[in-house]
Amino acid sequence: MLSINPTNIKIWSKLGQRGTLGLSLTDLGKTKEDLIVMSADLAITSGLDRFIKNYPDKFINAGIAEQNMINMAAGLSRDYTVFATTFATFASMRSYEQIRLNLGYMKHNVKIVGIGSGLSMGMFGNTHYGIEDLSLMRSVPGLTVLSPADGLSLVKFIDMAYESKDPMYIRLTGTINNPIVYDKNTEFRIGKANILKQGNDVAIIATGSMVYESIKAASYLEKKNISAAIIDMSTIKPLDYNIIKMICNELRYVVTVEEHSIIGGLGSAVAEFKSTLRNHTKQIFIGIPDRFEKAGSYKHLLLKYELTGEQIAEKIFEEIDKEKNRWRFTYGE
Repeated sequence: MLSINPTNIKIWSKLGQRGTLGLSLTDLGKTKEDLIVMSADLAITSGLDRFIKNYPDKFINAGIAEQNMINMAAGLSRDYTVFATTFATFASMRSYEQIRLNLGYMKHNVKIVGIGSGLSMGMFGNTHYGIEDLSLMRSVPGLTVLSPADGLSLVKFIDMAYESKDPMYIRLTGTINNPIVYDKNTEFRIGKANILKQGNDVAIIATGSMVYESIKAASYLEKKNISAAIIDMSTIKPLDYNIIKMICNELRYVVTVEEHSIIGGLGSAVAEFKSTLRNHTKQIFIGIPDRFEKAGSYKHLLLKYELTGEQIAEKIFEEIDKEKNRWRFTYGE
């Protein structure tokens, strides 16, 4: 594994998750003879230039043929551990049948890395926005789905993915200058969420890029006397059911925040499980609404879809305030 220290953590932040992916796979290449990395003609975009230079025999460019790449990766996985990368929207949609059959049904040991997920493709527009990938990937039986919050968590998960024999989808969010969530060595486990902050009023469950924005949201909420817990749900599947049970037993509100459609992603996964519990906690869904909008820069799109820390906090405050007002009207507080 790459050395975890303050300098490297800052470098990973500057490079963003794609650049960090390349560094992490290059480090694995030093000692892992069975490692194969594939790309659908997006090697440099995926941060793989160093890997190709150092290990040309461990890299395969499948060309702009994502379905073929998944089929090839499945075949190679008999003798190798394969990481296959392309844009999240193409990995999840264009290759869905191949993923379903080869990774889900046949259980081939392939790790798909979806780069440029969410809105990070900016001016490329809706054809390149990966806003439905979680809903598709988590519906494939047997497929583990990961969404790291920053560079450090990605480095950890790449190493865990290599050691695991399970097929996976790893979702990379954000752009360069990816904010730091974890500034020191932290334990991560697949299927286990991390509690970043305790709170008494509301629990914000976030994933990927929205973990950092949710931390900022919690600071804004503190100014309004609302105490928010922050949960990094880095594994979308299998979901950490225990932490959801705890939230529903102890807190009045749960908020899910994701750079993904509000349909079928983290919010839906939490709601599906929450509906089976006796204690019903009100859920606030924050994500990308069910519509297509015009293209724009990444920062512009986050503002447009109200996914910045301040906007997230305002949404939560408004929902809580509305409920308080309804309670006063009904019960005459």
